[in-house]
Amino acid sequence: MEDMPYADWLGFARAGWTRYGMPSSVADLGCGTGNLSIPLAKSGFHVYGIDLSSEMLSVARSKWDETPQQAIRRHAGSIRWLQQDMRSWELAEPVDSVISFCDCLNYLTEERDIEAAFRATYAALKEGGSFLFDMHSPRQLSQYAEQQPFILDERDVAYIWTCDFEQEICQIEHNLTLFVREHDARFTRFEETHCQRAYDPDWVETALRRAGFKSVERFADFQFKAADEHSQRLFFAAIK
Repeated sequence: MEDMPYADWLGFARAGWTRYGMPSSVADLGCGTGNLSIPLAKSGFHVYGIDLSSEMLSVARSKWDETPQQAIRRHAGSIRWLQQDMRSWELAEPVDSVISFCDCLNYLTEERDIEAAFRATYAALKEGGSFLFDMHSPRQLSQYAEQQPFILDERDVAYIWTCDFEQEICQIEHNLTLFVREHDARFTRFEETHCQRAYDPDWVETALRRAGFKSVERFADFQFKAADEHSQRLFFAAIK
Protein backbone atom coordinates (compact mmCIF):
# COMPACT_ATOMS: atom_id res chain seq x y z
CA MET A 1 0.00 0.00 0.00
CA GLU A 2 3.03 2.30 0.16
CA ASP A 3 2.34 3.66 -3.33
CA MET A 4 -1.31 4.47 -2.66
CA PRO A 5 -2.17 8.15 -3.29
CA TYR A 6 -3.11 9.12 0.26
CA ALA A 7 -2.04 12.73 -0.32
CA ASP A 8 -4.42 12.92 -3.29
CA TRP A 9 -7.34 11.64 -1.19
CA LEU A 10 -6.56 14.18 1.52
CA GLY A 11 -6.30 16.88 -1.12
CA PHE A 12 -9.66 15.94 -2.60
CA ALA A 13 -11.28 15.97 0.85
CA ARG A 14 -9.92 19.40 1.68
CA ALA A 15 -10.95 20.77 -1.71
CA GLY A 16 -14.39 19.28 -1.21
CA TRP A 17 -14.72 20.87 2.22
CA THR A 18 -13.71 24.22 0.76
CA ARG A 19 -16.50 23.71 -1.75
CA TYR A 20 -19.21 22.35 0.58
CA GLY A 21 -18.29 23.60 4.04
CA MET A 22 -15.27 23.10 6.31
CA PRO A 23 -16.02 20.55 9.05
CA SER A 24 -14.83 20.30 12.63
CA SER A 25 -15.79 16.64 13.10
CA VAL A 26 -15.14 13.94 10.48
CA ALA A 27 -15.93 10.22 10.33
CA ASP A 28 -13.47 8.18 8.26
CA LEU A 29 -15.53 5.19 7.15
CA GLY A 30 -13.32 2.19 6.41
CA CYS A 31 -10.33 3.91 7.99
CA GLY A 32 -8.04 0.86 7.81
CA THR A 33 -4.73 1.53 9.52
CA GLY A 34 -5.35 5.26 9.84
CA ASN A 35 -3.44 6.63 6.86
CA LEU A 36 -6.09 9.32 6.37
CA SER A 37 -7.53 9.61 9.88
CA ILE A 38 -4.20 10.37 11.54
CA PRO A 39 -3.10 13.24 9.24
CA LEU A 40 -6.57 14.78 9.59
CA ALA A 41 -6.45 14.60 13.38
CA LYS A 42 -2.90 15.96 13.43
CA SER A 43 -4.11 18.98 11.46
CA GLY A 44 -6.90 19.76 13.94
CA PHE A 45 -9.99 17.75 12.99
CA HIS A 46 -11.93 15.65 15.48
CA VAL A 47 -11.96 12.28 13.77
CA TYR A 48 -13.84 9.03 14.22
CA GLY A 49 -11.89 6.21 12.61
CA ILE A 50 -14.37 3.44 11.81
CA ASP A 51 -13.47 0.00 10.48
CA LEU A 52 -14.74 -3.57 10.68
CA SER A 53 -11.25 -5.04 11.13
CA SER A 54 -9.94 -5.19 14.70
CA GLU A 55 -6.46 -5.97 13.32
CA MET A 56 -6.36 -2.82 11.20
CA LEU A 57 -7.67 -0.71 14.07
CA SER A 58 -4.96 -2.13 16.32
CA VAL A 59 -2.30 -0.96 13.85
CA ALA A 60 -4.03 2.43 13.56
CA ARG A 61 -4.05 2.88 17.35
CA SER A 62 -0.35 2.03 17.50
CA LYS A 63 0.44 4.62 14.84
CA TRP A 64 -1.60 7.25 16.67
CA ASP A 65 0.01 6.41 20.02
CA GLU A 66 3.44 6.91 18.43
CA THR A 67 2.51 10.41 17.23
CA PRO A 68 4.41 13.08 19.20
CA GLN A 69 2.01 14.56 21.72
CA GLN A 70 3.20 18.12 21.16
CA ALA A 71 2.05 17.89 17.53
CA ILE A 72 -1.39 16.75 18.66
CA ARG A 73 -1.73 19.40 21.37
CA ARG A 74 -0.60 22.18 19.02
CA HIS A 75 -3.49 21.60 16.64
CA ALA A 76 -5.98 20.20 19.19
CA GLY A 77 -7.18 17.36 16.99
CA SER A 78 -8.41 14.01 18.24
CA ILE A 79 -9.29 10.48 17.13
CA ARG A 80 -11.69 7.94 18.49
CA TRP A 81 -11.32 4.46 16.97
CA LEU A 82 -14.51 2.42 16.56
CA GLN A 83 -14.98 -1.13 15.31
CA GLN A 84 -18.24 -1.02 13.37
CA ASP A 85 -19.80 -2.32 10.17
CA MET A 86 -20.22 0.42 7.56
CA ARG A 87 -23.70 -0.95 6.79
CA SER A 88 -24.98 -0.21 10.28
CA TRP A 89 -22.55 2.21 11.91
CA GLU A 90 -23.69 4.94 14.27
CA LEU A 91 -22.33 7.64 16.54
CA ALA A 92 -23.53 9.19 19.76
CA GLU A 93 -23.77 12.56 18.03
CA PRO A 94 -23.75 13.57 14.34
CA VAL A 95 -20.64 14.76 12.50
CA ASP A 96 -20.03 17.52 9.99
CA SER A 97 -18.61 15.28 7.28
CA VAL A 98 -18.06 11.62 6.40
CA ILE A 99 -15.33 10.38 4.07
CA SER A 100 -14.81 6.90 2.65
CA PHE A 101 -11.86 6.57 0.28
CA CYS A 102 -9.61 3.84 -1.12
CA ASP A 103 -12.64 2.12 -2.77
CA CYS A 104 -13.96 0.87 0.59
CA LEU A 105 -17.55 0.81 -0.63
CA ASN A 106 -16.66 -1.53 -3.51
CA TYR A 107 -16.19 -4.22 -0.86
CA LEU A 108 -19.97 -4.22 -0.37
CA THR A 109 -21.05 -6.66 -3.06
CA GLU A 110 -24.84 -6.44 -2.68
CA GLU A 111 -26.95 -3.44 -3.67
CA ARG A 112 -28.87 -3.67 -0.41
CA ASP A 113 -25.61 -3.32 1.53
CA ILE A 114 -24.62 -0.18 -0.36
CA GLU A 115 -28.04 1.29 0.36
CA ALA A 116 -27.76 0.37 4.05
CA ALA A 117 -24.37 2.11 4.24
CA PHE A 118 -25.83 5.22 2.62
CA ARG A 119 -28.75 5.28 5.09
CA ALA A 120 -26.42 4.84 8.07
CA THR A 121 -24.20 7.64 6.80
CA TYR A 122 -27.14 9.98 6.25
CA ALA A 123 -28.29 9.35 9.82
CA ALA A 124 -24.81 10.09 11.21
CA LEU A 125 -24.47 13.48 9.48
CA LYS A 126 -25.54 16.89 10.66
CA GLU A 127 -27.97 18.80 8.48
CA GLY A 128 -25.97 20.25 5.60
CA GLY A 129 -23.13 17.80 6.22
CA SER A 130 -21.11 16.29 3.39
CA PHE A 131 -20.41 12.69 2.38
CA LEU A 132 -17.32 12.40 0.16
CA PHE A 133 -16.31 8.98 -1.17
CA ASP A 134 -14.78 7.17 -4.09
CA MET A 135 -15.49 3.91 -5.88
CA HIS A 136 -13.82 1.92 -8.63
CA SER A 137 -15.71 2.34 -11.87
CA PRO A 138 -16.91 -0.73 -13.81
CA ARG A 139 -14.20 0.07 -16.37
CA GLN A 140 -11.48 -0.17 -13.71
CA LEU A 141 -12.49 -3.66 -12.58
CA SER A 142 -12.68 -4.79 -16.19
CA GLN A 143 -9.15 -3.49 -16.73
CA TYR A 144 -7.87 -5.41 -13.71
CA ALA A 145 -9.23 -8.59 -15.27
CA GLU A 146 -7.69 -7.80 -18.66
CA GLN A 147 -4.26 -6.89 -17.31
CA GLN A 148 -3.76 -9.70 -14.78
CA PRO A 149 -1.70 -11.38 -13.47
CA PHE A 150 0.25 -8.83 -11.43
CA ILE A 151 3.63 -9.76 -9.96
CA LEU A 152 5.84 -8.01 -7.40
CA ASP A 153 9.35 -9.27 -6.69
CA GLU A 154 11.33 -7.27 -4.13
CA ARG A 155 13.96 -8.22 -1.60
CA ASP A 156 11.66 -8.55 1.42
CA VAL A 157 8.29 -9.18 -0.16
CA ALA A 158 6.88 -10.77 -3.29
CA TYR A 159 3.40 -11.55 -4.52
CA ILE A 160 1.42 -13.12 -7.32
CA TRP A 161 -1.98 -11.48 -7.86
CA THR A 162 -4.64 -12.99 -10.11
CA CYS A 163 -8.26 -12.01 -10.72
CA ASP A 164 -11.53 -13.78 -11.45
CA PHE A 165 -14.09 -11.43 -13.02
CA GLU A 166 -17.86 -11.91 -13.23
CA GLN A 167 -18.79 -9.53 -16.01
CA GLU A 168 -22.56 -9.89 -15.60
CA ILE A 169 -22.57 -8.28 -12.16
CA CYS A 170 -19.19 -6.52 -12.52
CA GLN A 171 -17.70 -8.33 -9.54
CA ILE A 172 -14.05 -9.28 -9.18
CA GLU A 173 -12.18 -11.60 -6.85
CA HIS A 174 -8.54 -10.69 -6.24
CA ASN A 175 -6.43 -13.67 -5.17
CA LEU A 176 -3.03 -12.83 -3.73
CA THR A 177 -0.25 -15.18 -2.71
CA LEU A 178 2.36 -13.26 -0.73
CA PHE A 179 5.87 -14.16 0.42
CA VAL A 180 7.31 -12.07 3.25
CA ARG A 181 10.90 -12.26 4.52
CA GLU A 182 11.12 -12.88 8.28
CA HIS A 183 13.95 -11.85 10.64
CA ASP A 184 15.73 -15.17 10.11
CA ALA A 185 15.76 -14.56 6.31
CA ARG A 186 13.21 -17.28 5.63
CA PHE A 187 10.04 -16.37 3.74
CA THR A 188 6.53 -16.91 5.07
CA ARG A 189 3.80 -17.58 2.54
CA PHE A 190 0.23 -16.47 3.12
CA GLU A 191 -2.81 -15.85 0.99
CA GLU A 192 -5.52 -13.19 0.80
CA THR A 193 -8.73 -12.91 -1.17
CA HIS A 194 -10.43 -9.56 -1.80
CA CYS A 195 -13.84 -9.37 -3.44
CA GLN A 196 -15.14 -6.10 -4.91
CA ARG A 197 -18.08 -5.06 -7.02
CA ALA A 198 -18.47 -1.97 -9.18
CA TYR A 199 -21.86 -0.31 -9.63
CA ASP A 200 -23.40 1.76 -12.36
CA PRO A 201 -22.74 5.38 -11.29
CA ASP A 202 -26.30 6.42 -12.15
CA TRP A 203 -27.57 3.73 -9.78
CA VAL A 204 -25.20 4.98 -7.05
CA GLU A 205 -26.52 8.52 -7.43
CA THR A 206 -30.13 7.30 -7.29
CA ALA A 207 -29.37 5.24 -4.18
CA LEU A 208 -27.88 8.30 -2.45
CA ARG A 209 -31.01 10.31 -3.18
CA ARG A 210 -33.21 7.47 -1.94
CA ALA A 211 -31.24 7.56 1.31
CA GLY A 212 -32.24 11.21 1.69
CA PHE A 213 -29.30 13.21 0.32
CA LYS A 214 -30.63 16.35 -1.32
CA SER A 215 -27.63 17.16 -3.52
CA VAL A 216 -25.34 14.67 -5.30
CA GLU A 217 -22.39 15.43 -7.59
CA ARG A 218 -20.12 13.02 -9.44
CA PHE A 219 -16.47 13.52 -10.33
CA ALA A 220 -13.51 11.46 -11.48
CA ASP A 221 -9.90 10.63 -10.74
CA PHE A 222 -9.21 13.01 -7.83
CA GLN A 223 -10.41 16.09 -9.72
CA PHE A 224 -13.60 18.10 -9.70
CA LYS A 225 -14.21 17.24 -13.33
CA ALA A 226 -17.12 15.37 -14.83
CA ALA A 227 -16.82 11.59 -14.94
CA ASP A 228 -17.04 9.87 -18.32
CA GLU A 229 -16.65 6.38 -19.79
CA HIS A 230 -12.85 6.60 -19.44
CA SER A 231 -12.87 7.40 -15.71
CA GLN A 232 -11.18 4.84 -13.48
CA ARG A 233 -11.98 6.08 -10.00
CA LEU A 234 -15.32 7.79 -9.41
CA PHE A 235 -15.80 10.38 -6.67
CA PHE A 236 -19.17 11.34 -5.21
CA ALA A 237 -20.14 14.31 -3.06
CA ALA A 238 -23.54 14.07 -1.35
CA ILE A 239 -25.01 16.76 0.90
CA LYS A 240 -27.62 16.10 3.59
